[in-house]
Amino acid sequence: MSAPRSELTSKQQHELVAAAKRAYENAYAPYSNFRVGAAVLLDGGEVFAGCNVENASYGLTNCAERTAIFSAIAELGSKRTKIRAIAVVNDRNVACSPCGACRQVITEFGADADIFYIGPKGVQRSSMRELLPNCFSSESLT
Repeated sequence: MSAPRSELTSKQQHELVAAAKRAYENAYAPYSNFRVGAAVLLDGGEVFAGCNVENASYGLTNCAERTAIFSAIAELGSKRTKIRAIAVVNDRNVACSPCGACRQVITEFGADADIFYIGPKGVQRSSMRELLPNCFSSESLT
C-alpha cells in the first residue's frame, strides 16, 4: 500500500488552474462555442494540458480532460501516467466537472486524483472517488 498523498499547495492548485485556462485558448469548439481546458498533474510532477476538440460528427468530439491524459500517455507511456490532480475550466466560468466518459478515463489513471473545477462558488475540489463511486476498473476484474 502506498503512502497517502499530500494535499496540493495553493500555489500548485493555482498553477494547475492557470495551465487549464491557457489550454482552452486552443479549443476547437465551432459547434458549442464552449471552450474547455484541462491540466493534469502527474505523480512525477509533470503537467499536461488539453482542450476540447469538437467534430461535426458529435460522437467524435474529444473532451479537454481526455486530450490532456492522452497527451501524457503519448509522451510518457501509460506506466508513468499516474494522475495526482486535474483542473477543468471553461471560458464561461460556469460549473464544469468532468463528464462521465472523462471520469472513467481519469479513474483508469488516477482513482485517487483530486479534481478541481469551476463551480458556483469559484474553484471547487472533489476526489475522483466522490465523482465516480464504485467505478469499474481493471482491479474490479481480479
